[in-house]
Amino acid sequence: MAKSVRRQTETALISYYRLWIVQAHRPPFPVKKMDPPDLQSTRSAPPATAAPAKPTTARHWVPVFAGALAMIIYIDRVCMAQAKGSVAPDLGLTDVQMGYVFFASTAAYAVFGLLGGWLGDLIGPRKVLIRIVLLWSFFTAATGRAWNLTSLAMTQFLFGGAEAGAFPNLAKTFTNWLPSAERNRAVSVMWLCSRWGGAVTPLLVVWVISLVGWRWAFVVFAIPGVVWALLFWLWYRDHPRDHAGVNAAELELLKETRPNPAATRPKIPWSKIVRSRTVWLLIIQYFCFGYGWYFYITWLPTYAREARGLELHKSALLSGIPLFFGGFACLLSGSLSGWLVRRGFALARVRRGIAFVGYGGAAIMLLLSPTIADPVWAMLAMGLASFSLDLTLPLCWRTAMDVGGKYAGTVSAAMNTAGQIGGAVGPVVVGYILQYMNHNWTLTFTLSAAIYAIGGLCWIWIDPVTPVEPPDYPQLLTGQISTNN
Repeated sequence: MAKSVRRQTETALISYYRLWIVQAHRPPFPVKKMDPPDLQSTRSAPPATAAPAKPTTARHWVPVFAGALAMIIYIDRVCMAQAKGSVAPDLGLTDVQMGYVFFASTAAYAVFGLLGGWLGDLIGPRKVLIRIVLLWSFFTAATGRAWNLTSLAMTQFLFGGAEAGAFPNLAKTFTNWLPSAERNRAVSVMWLCSRWGGAVTPLLVVWVISLVGWRWAFVVFAIPGVVWALLFWLWYRDHPRDHAGVNAAELELLKETRPNPAATRPKIPWSKIVRSRTVWLLIIQYFCFGYGWYFYITWLPTYAREARGLELHKSALLSGIPLFFGGFACLLSGSLSGWLVRRGFALARVRRGIAFVGYGGAAIMLLLSPTIADPVWAMLAMGLASFSLDLTLPLCWRTAMDVGGKYAGTVSAAMNTAGQIGGAVGPVVVGYILQYMNHNWTLTFTLSAAIYAIGGLCWIWIDPVTPVEPPDYPQLLTGQISTNN
């Protein structure tokens, strides 16, 4: 009995010992049989613990290029107005003839705007922008070689025609490179740069002409465009995926900008656009906008010198006030409309209200300006007129985009062409008033104020949120568009 118990005890102890040996050498978890690692793949694979890559910021250079070009555009456009005091006597031109010179560049801008935008869609904005910037820089320099009215008007016509495609193609660079949330800010900055570029031009022109004369001054102003075209050619690509400075994380941010290979070109509903009351009223009010606004970049320096008796340098300084004030208005308009909509005001009422204030304020301040004796205060009043008018500028373009919907390019182009026609007609009318009505500047301002009033009245009947054709998907119905005001 005792031997049997001892034997069982020894057997149990041996079993426990063997079990302990096995457990001591067993791995803490089951190991599956695995193939040997692929050394080539492990060398190229990122570490398992690496943090996700941050998006690069290459896209932020696109608004920088756009703002710089907008400033160059308005420097080249405004320099003729300031140089008129030297150009007209040298070439023996009258006020009416100078009015036709101003008409030539603006008319070409209106005629070739659609062509420039279409070429950008066809071959890409990189090729178009480089070519047109070099072209208008060449014709800016060629303006300094003009010898009579015909040669001056021809160079200005070709200059305006080349410039016409700039802003449509800059807008296309925004759609290719920027997510929708960043586009409104980029557009505001672009218009700000354009206004402020025009604001500093009078002083620049006076300074450069004093150094090299008016002929070589146009050559000097052609140089920035050439430099811009070279830098743009080296850096810009039509699609972010083709740019070496864009990583995968930034491409993911820009996925909405990728072209859809399955997309087909939509058929434009011309009958609906032509029958739209809102489209026609947008065209009329933007004609009114262009008619009065182009005075600031054509005849204003002449008014400051002749009607106000300001010396050259002081007139150049004060002539920049309207464009300087207008730059602030472009920024304020978008912020103000967004602030009002977020506080529960209907988008349509907000846009109409700002348009009434803008056109009404521009008309009142323009009528007030010639009644003020002090030239500085008179120019400040004109600056407030420009400020009021530019409050409507972002509204006009946003309304054209919302009303156009899928066909926003067509509606916007039609509206912009009307504005350029107004800008071409206005300087010619002013030239006739000055030559045949004894330089009656008060009549000039009264006529512009009346046209501003017509532009403001158009907004009573404009429906600024309903597209000419219903959208394909319900989230873009009228009530949702307010998020992009």
